[in-house]
Amino acid sequence: MNEPTDPRARLALRLDATATLLAAVQADAGLLDATLQAATRTAESINRGGTLFICGNGGSAGEATHLSGELIGPFLDKTRRPLPAIALGFDTSAVTAVANDFSFDEIFSRQLAALARPGDVLWALSTSGRSPNIVRALETAAARGVLTVLLTGAPHPDLPAAAEIVLAVPSRETPRIQELHLVLGHFLCEVVESSTR
Repeated sequence: MNEPTDPRARLALRLDATATLLAAVQADAGLLDATLQAATRTAESINRGGTLFICGNGGSAGEATHLSGELIGPFLDKTRRPLPAIALGFDTSAVTAVANDFSFDEIFSRQLAALARPGDVLWALSTSGRSPNIVRALETAAARGVLTVLLTGAPHPDLPAAAEIVLAVPSRETPRIQELHLVLGHFLCEVVESSTR
């Protein structure tokens, strides 16, 4: 692919790519329905006393903390109560101990085994949907009776079976997927915030 060398042309190209992907998401009835289902079921869980867990690797880890922060702090409504949302992977002692003594593949699943209860929710972010630690997290969460939501990229046959709801952004380009994950994540937070007591 020949990239333009002029920064203004490159910016226009990136904005066009994001706009095209956003239009594809808007036209994807299955993805929109899954997003609404994830939002309403997360709100129902929190209203019943459940906790939301969020995890991801790299940029998706940053999005996990961003989204948990939107729910613990104010998002749009500064008068509502803080909502129980935990971004996994940020207890450095736990993560390094698990990675060293067991495997990096278990850094999220072991935290879920310790903390998650039936009726809780997991939002797992993985642009490929194949990250072993994300797959293990989904499996552990599902085995504990936790609602599992996977935010990923273009669907493929190897998506984890333990993901009950899949929000698959129709792209294989990591930055574009992460941009749309944030759009969808903000919408999830908005519905959860407006639906919780």
